[in-house]
Amino acid sequence: MRIEEDLKLDFKDVLFRPKRSTLGSRANVELLREYRYRHSGRTSTSVPIVAANMDTVGTFEMSAALARHHLHTALHKHYAVEDYVRFFSDANREAHRLAFYSLGILEPDLEKFRAVRRATGEAIEFVCIDVANGYTETFIDFVRRFRDEFPTLTIMAGNVVTADVTEALILAGADIVKVGIGPGSVCTTRKMTGVGYPQLSAIIECADAAHGLGGHICGDGGCTVPGDVAKAFGGGADFVMLGGMLAAHDESGGEIVERDGRTYRRFYGMSSDVAMKKYAGGVAKYRASEGKEVLLPARGPVENTVQDILGGLRSTCTYVGARKLKDLSKCTTFVRVTQQINEVYGRAD
Repeated sequence: MRIEEDLKLDFKDVLFRPKRSTLGSRANVELLREYRYRHSGRTSTSVPIVAANMDTVGTFEMSAALARHHLHTALHKHYAVEDYVRFFSDANREAHRLAFYSLGILEPDLEKFRAVRRATGEAIEFVCIDVANGYTETFIDFVRRFRDEFPTLTIMAGNVVTADVTEALILAGADIVKVGIGPGSVCTTRKMTGVGYPQLSAIIECADAAHGLGGHICGDGGCTVPGDVAKAFGGGADFVMLGGMLAAHDESGGEIVERDGRTYRRFYGMSSDVAMKKYAGGVAKYRASEGKEVLLPARGPVENTVQDILGGLRSTCTYVGARKLKDLSKCTTFVRVTQQINEVYGRAD
């Protein structure tokens, strides 16, 4: 047993230090980023925010809505083959070019992807290979074999929170490593297992490792407000994945529930009892649920939320003098704090 005693930070532990800026308006900030990927050799231009691959977030409808703002969606993996084929075959939709096809590492997941790939040719550009624990040799080996079979696909793989396995995944074939264990709003991994890592420090450390190898990272989880999204980018994240912030919208999916004259939508983690019963017949006897279900007030169209996130991100850039999102991490100085906001009149969400 050993203890690491150096300080690890979460989004709540820091604020940006403002700096003198020559930007005259938030409107002058460029949020589009272009990336070239180490293994696939492809390039992409987008606003590098990704809707999470949860069935109450990562839907076809969400993909269409976010694509209008050049944002990505990681589609959940529970659509039927014919539904994926229909989506990725629609050449008139920008959405399919920004969407990640998500899969696990079991043989049925791979066979399903092969079937969709055979039917859609080169339409799929991004793939998200997603497991809760990215530290197993089985997972790293799967990424390696998947890269060998599909050399031109841009692969995002995770989740991990440390530099060593970030490097291992990039060397195995991942273009983007997904970073985060336990920070999600409906994730109970830290409660059930005691495993995790403060998200901001995880992003900083994994980004440093990835960038040294020409790879990229996606910060996954822990963002509750637009300022957290900005902090993730400031810490070095190339992409930021959002779940709870995009849940409970018209495009999110999730069962609608009426209570006391109010409308809610169900939102749950993909390792929760609810998801396991829905897709796997229940939680296997050898494991425990690592997610929970909540009811969130229905939030209407996702458009206003997207505008809040992008507006907050532009404002951050103007405060620190970054003309482009690309420059934000270079312009970032974080200050450690014990309090984020004045809550005398209650929390202002």
